Amino acid sequence: MRRDERGPWYLLTGLIIGLILGLVYAWLISPREYRDTYPADLRASFKDQFRAMIAVAYTANGNLPRALDRLEYLGDENIARSLAEQAQRTLAEGNSPPEAQALGLLAVAVGQGATPATLISTKSSTPLTAIPTSPGSIQTTPFESPVPASILTTEPSPSAVSTSPTESATRIALATGTPLPTRTPTPTLGAPFVIKEKNFICDQKLVGPLLQVLVEDQSGAPLSSVEAIVTWDGGEDHFFTGLKPELGNGYSDFVMTPGVVYTIRLAEGSEIVLDLTPSECETPSGSRYWGSWLLRFARP
Repeated sequence: MRRDERGPWYLLTGLIIGLILGLVYAWLISPREYRDTYPADLRASFKDQFRAMIAVAYTANGNLPRALDRLEYLGDENIARSLAEQAQRTLAEGNSPPEAQALGLLAVAVGQGATPATLISTKSSTPLTAIPTSPGSIQTTPFESPVPASILTTEPSPSAVSTSPTESATRIALATGTPLPTRTPTPTLGAPFVIKEKNFICDQKLVGPLLQVLVEDQSGAPLSSVEAIVTWDGGEDHFFTGLKPELGNGYSDFVMTPGVVYTIRLAEGSEIVLDLTPSECETPSGSRYWGSWLLRFARP
C-alpha cells in the first residue's frame, strides 16, 4: 500500500486558491449592488448632498417637521450643528452661496424649533449673544425678542408685502380723492445699517485674529442671514450671521490674516468700515497674542 507523503500543505494551497477565486467573483464578476440603503450609511459627500436638498426644499415649503424627519435618517448627533458646519464649508469653498444660505436658515430653524410663520409672529428665547463692554472683555447677555423676518429672505418678496383695506383707502383718499386701480405693492429695502460699536478686543479665549460682526434691528434684536462682505487687496469673501447659533443669531465672524488690511460692509446697505487689520495684545507676563475686532451694526 502506497503511503501519502503530501502532508497538510495541499489543503492550505486549496484554501488560498479558493479564497482568491471567491474574491475575484465577489468584486469583479458579480459585485454586490446596494439598493434602498439608509442615508446614515452614505459617505460624507453624499450626506452633504442630502442635507442640501432638504434645506432647499425647506426654504421652498417651510415645512420644518418634514425637514426634521428627513434629517433624522442621517443619524447626526446634533442636526443644527451639522447644518451650520456644512453651510460654513460651502461658503468657504465658494460653491453655492444660495445653498449655504438655505443650510444656514434651516440650521437656525432647527436650533430654535420654529417654522417660518412662528419665527415671524411669535417670540422665542434667543441664545446668548456676545456684547462688548470694554476693550478687554466680552460678556454674554440673554434676552428675549421676536425673531425678524430677515432670517427667511435677504430681500422682501412681493407676496410678503401686505396692506390692509382701511390703510389703502385712507392713503388713496388723501392723495387724490378718487379710487385708483389696484396694483401690486413694490417691496422696499429696509433702512441701511449704521455702526453702533467698533472695539478692538484682547481676549486670549478667542482663536484669533477674528473679525466679529453683530447685526441688530431697531429694537436691538439680533438679525440672522444678513450677508457681510469683507474685501482686501486682491480678495473678497462673503459670510452670513446666524450660522453659529450658540454665539447668537446675529453673530458671524471671519478669520483675518496678520499684515492684511480689510474693509467690511453689509450687503443690504451699511456704513463701510475701513482699515481693519490684526494687532497684537500682551499678557501681564509679557507673552503676545493676536487680538480681534468686534463690530456692531444696527438699523437706525
